[in-house]
Amino acid sequence: MSARTSAFTAPDARAQFLDQLSVALHGNTLVKLVLARPVGSDPTLQRIIAKPLQVKGQPCLSLVYRHQTRDITRNLPLDEAQALVAELLPEGFRNAHLFDEGGELQLTFSKKGKPMLQRHGAQAPREAVGSVAHDREKKRYLHLSRPFLRDLGVTDAQGALIPAMSRKWKQINKFIEVFDHALASAPVASEQVLRVADFGSGKGYLTFAMHDYLRDTLGREAQVTGVELRQDMVDLCNAAAARLDHPGLEFLCGDVRSVVPEAIEVMIALHACDIATDYAIHTGIRCNAAIIMCSPCCHKQIRPQLQSPGLLQPMLQYGLHLGQQAEMLTDSLRALYLEACGYETKVFEFISLEHTNKNKMILAVKRRQPVDNAEMLEKIAQLKAFYGVHEHCLETLLRGDRLI
Repeated sequence: MSARTSAFTAPDARAQFLDQLSVALHGNTLVKLVLARPVGSDPTLQRIIAKPLQVKGQPCLSLVYRHQTRDITRNLPLDEAQALVAELLPEGFRNAHLFDEGGELQLTFSKKGKPMLQRHGAQAPREAVGSVAHDREKKRYLHLSRPFLRDLGVTDAQGALIPAMSRKWKQINKFIEVFDHALASAPVASEQVLRVADFGSGKGYLTFAMHDYLRDTLGREAQVTGVELRQDMVDLCNAAAARLDHPGLEFLCGDVRSVVPEAIEVMIALHACDIATDYAIHTGIRCNAAIIMCSPCCHKQIRPQLQSPGLLQPMLQYGLHLGQQAEMLTDSLRALYLEACGYETKVFEFISLEHTNKNKMILAVKRRQPVDNAEMLEKIAQLKAFYGVHEHCLETLLRGDRLI
């Protein structure tokens, strides 16, 4: 046995494990609790994964019951969760893995019910926790067992990833990862209902993922609306939402100009063509959205206006370079206008979505304190003058509403 692992058996091993669970829960050091090797009456139940969670400002334990084809989540107060875990060991599960700041504490019951307790250090070998170690190595924000993935054709009837959808699955997880990090710093209260608008929702992969992540994983109240021009896609997604019992999820036929919400906390627009991205950003700013996520596409407005400054003429005489410069300038101005409107903005490469090689994302999170935008607007004016740009759609929309 390695120096990082200690093991012992004792009649009170189970009690010691439960005591350590209580210490980790109330000391805010619990990372994850996993109950494995089920021995109950439900043959489809594979394990329970529990993580600490705040619900309306109160500490809870979020328990995800992992079945073969679905997950069920229960958010319980700490004392109630502890009592449930005590009931399930060993009557419901023969293994329990407690991950805290010190590493892993593993409780194992033999076939005769004899308990054994093992403490693994922070560098415990992967074999000790099986797939749990893999989860820690490569975090997934969604699980393949989620029913909406099967309904939308990402997984098969057994919950296994369909090989042709592997790229889509990676994209969905990356999108949720970006959103999760943005939500952590956004000025929204934990008990606040999150209103989300996804413009150009298509078949609804990301819209369903957003709704599922907010309500099932985070346990938050959410109203998520997908907006799509194609009526057949709207009908397909609404039918799936009803079939899968996704309350608070709906799809509307239209675009960012025809469907204008009064207020939203999250605005999403991926691959809105040309100035449609500007209309989407304008909608997010006008609605005072806390988070704006855009993936621009088809930069047409700026290119014909672009005048090559003398020093750059030799470089920009090539059409490819001119197009790249127009794209960079267009999205830089968008990011700067967002900064001027009180957002902290990032522009970075995102995983390319299906049927396009565009992989840029503009992510804006509302600042908690107002900013003086005079200096930023002066920088924008200088940049426009340098390239001879006289019109930018987003600027026109923002000035029309006196937002800048």
